[in-house]
Amino acid sequence: MSDLTLHNYFRSSTSVRVRAALNLKGLSYDYVPLSLLKGEQASAAHLALNPSGLVPTLVTPQGALPQSMAILEWLDEVHPEPPLLPHDPWGRARVRSLAQIVAADIHPVNNLRILKHLEAEFGVDAAGKAAWFRNWAAAGMKALETRLAAEPETGDFCHGDTVGLADLCLYAQVLNNARFEVDMSPYPVINRIHANCMAVPALEQAAPANQPDVS
Repeated sequence: MSDLTLHNYFRSSTSVRVRAALNLKGLSYDYVPLSLLKGEQASAAHLALNPSGLVPTLVTPQGALPQSMAILEWLDEVHPEPPLLPHDPWGRARVRSLAQIVAADIHPVNNLRILKHLEAEFGVDAAGKAAWFRNWAAAGMKALETRLAAEPETGDFCHGDTVGLADLCLYAQVLNNARFEVDMSPYPVINRIHANCMAVPALEQAAPANQPDVS
């Protein structure tokens, strides 16, 4: 039994981010699956850990920690090797800024509860929900591609030649994009970085297809 327990869903892109970070840092953890489709994230037991009723939630020796971006930064501070953020202030700010294109601009308007709300409240069908997803994913991908293509700090990965915080967000989002048939052909730099991420065993092992609750 590990001193870390991850409450998560195999397909959740935010869960992918955290699984990838735990793997990169060589940390063992207990895996607790929660089916978002069945509403298990809204159980009383999980709400006691995470009142937002979302995933992932990382239970640590100090308590439960929700929100993937907070989890990633906590992991980096407590287990600093390999680092997810550069050591210089500008580099750290740049990586956070790139990561937030996914974490703040794309994901919040495209997660499952938003798509379910569109269906329940406005009668949006599956095709409409997919079109919604593609619209906001494309907007974020365009911004991310523009920056990665233009900024000199971009290397094999988003910042230099090692995997970092922004790559975890990019990697998880591109995996999610495939489910909704987002056209990725306009984004050659993102595709190159994603391919490099896929070649990293710790990230590949975090993919939805490799989780015990895959269905």
